[in-house]
Amino acid sequence: MNPDKKIIINGLLDRVNASPYLIVIDYTGLTVQQFTELRNRLGAGGANCTVAKNSYMRKALAEAGMPDIGADLTGQMAYVMGDAEVFSAAKVIKNFEKEFKKPEMKVGILGNAVLDAVALQSIADIPSREAVLSQLLATILEPATRIARIVKNKFNPDGDDSADKAEEVPVAESEAAPVAEAEAAVVVAEAPAAEAATPAAE
Repeated sequence: MNPDKKIIINGLLDRVNASPYLIVIDYTGLTVQQFTELRNRLGAGGANCTVAKNSYMRKALAEAGMPDIGADLTGQMAYVMGDAEVFSAAKVIKNFEKEFKKPEMKVGILGNAVLDAVALQSIADIPSREAVLSQLLATILEPATRIARIVKNKFNPDGDDSADKAEEVPVAESEAAPVAEAEAAVVVAEAPAAEAATPAAE
């Protein structure tokens, strides 16, 4: 085998082994500028888009022990792989196709499963793992949030500290009551003494 050919196939083999998925797209009709834009969008989501001879990719897939999709690798094919989720890459390609009417997803591999174009389109509509976890967390926390809101409205409907003030008033009155009673007792005790002193002066 030509050494240069072997180097290219080994490079493809490394990418195939490192990626949990492979999406094959037909990029016929894309301009250089559009293809660059597609690569940039895929790159932002952790995917890369590689152009290689279909015969080289067939060889790399065979050496990697991947399912045989060689019959679908005809024409101007590009290969999307990455270290992130397949949902993100498929969504980028689908949205790009809506915008520019190309490229077209042809076939894919996820694990050991071969995905046709319909399956790839469906995968593009599945939320990412982060989105699913976020929705799940919101669902789990919703009952607790509702209970906290009910408790808050129950004891503090106006949103101010009126409840705290209401609790402080009895405390203040209870503390002031003994003082007031003591002052009254002093006045009562002093009154007879004053009356008694008056006759003595006469």
